[in-house]
Amino acid sequence: MLRLTQKSRRLLIIAIAVLATLLVIWGIVWIVAKNRGAPQRGGVVAVGVSTVRQGDAPLQLNALGTVNSTYTAVVRSRVDGQLMKIHFKEGQIVKEGQLLAELDARPYKAALLQAEGQLMRDSALLQNAKIDLQRYRQLLEQNSIAKQQVDTQAALVKQYEGTVRLDQGAVDNAKLQLTYSRITAPISGRVGLRQVDLGNIVHATDTNGIVTITQEQPINVVFAVPEIDLSQVLKARATNPNLTVEAWDRDNKNKLSEGTILAIDNQLSTDTGTISLKSKFDNKQHELFPNQFVNVRLHLGSQANAITIPTVAVQLGKLGHYVYRVNEDQTVSLTKVKIGATSGENTIIEEGLEPGQIIVIDGLDKLRDRSKIRVVDRSAEAAAVEAGKKPAEQKPETPAKTGENGEAVKTAAPAATRGEAGNGTAAPRQ
Repeated sequence: MLRLTQKSRRLLIIAIAVLATLLVIWGIVWIVAKNRGAPQRGGVVAVGVSTVRQGDAPLQLNALGTVNSTYTAVVRSRVDGQLMKIHFKEGQIVKEGQLLAELDARPYKAALLQAEGQLMRDSALLQNAKIDLQRYRQLLEQNSIAKQQVDTQAALVKQYEGTVRLDQGAVDNAKLQLTYSRITAPISGRVGLRQVDLGNIVHATDTNGIVTITQEQPINVVFAVPEIDLSQVLKARATNPNLTVEAWDRDNKNKLSEGTILAIDNQLSTDTGTISLKSKFDNKQHELFPNQFVNVRLHLGSQANAITIPTVAVQLGKLGHYVYRVNEDQTVSLTKVKIGATSGENTIIEEGLEPGQIIVIDGLDKLRDRSKIRVVDRSAEAAAVEAGKKPAEQKPETPAKTGENGEAVKTAAPAATRGEAGNGTAAPRQ
């Protein structure tokens, strides 16, 4: 009987613990669901704003590019020999045909001398055979010699002529080998670090060669654009074959050089979903360096009377792309928009906004539809913090329209379409 009572107590304690756990879980779920469903309107959110503008918007694509030499040549010796002289400095700019190095030419001069001697010997034999042939033909006319002897002599002349031509080829080859002992630059460009020191024996089969030359004027930049932008690039290039391409530094603050589009690859990459483009730069001041990474801006013309907003204002949620529009009562309305092409740091808006409206560009992560806001100037706020003063609030611009008498008439911004977008994330550039 005592054992049964202890077992009952144990079961009762377990049941109470399970029930308490379920109540706690249910309470947490209910609180979270309530907080998610209710818009956060209680607090005032400090935000930065910008005005929706209209005008001609330059169209461009941004990409990461790699600087490539137009031509790269590894300077190798065409013959074997000892390196005797070097006529360049590492990093020097050289011209095509400029003398770079010299090998020991004595073995090739000796070979040329032997070939020329053999040519002279066989040329003398040929000359003597021609004289005998002429004499034999005269005797044949006088019936003083057999015709077979004349034919034999004519064949001997042909034999000597072949030998002389063979010797002439040997002489030309010896001269060529002697020329190869003087190593010249095959292209114009900048030489790299020397791979062989004086006194070493170089071979025609050496992998590294003596030095590498990279051409820098002109120079190319290769970059890739997404497949979705290919049609826009092709359309723009059909209108203007020489589209402008700008190369900027790694921080996108300084423009290094400006060039033109050179070629578009003939097929898309199935691995990355992009297509490669090559651009050409004069590089007169040597701003670009081979294998350097640069930020590329490809200009595709401009779109007239385009409505633009800062790209940072565009959010992406369950409803698609949207922005927060500022109302006159210092609240925001979630407004769905249809975005277009990218124009620098701005995005073209095709539907959803009107020029002059005010939108939020900073503090977006804390906003919900109908949230109360306080507009601040972030740059002035940062300066005030440094000076130890309280920053002043920034009053949002009021959209204005021109009346019949030419005076500006203030009008309220149209109500935005409400909807839930969840936690917004910055929209990627198109």
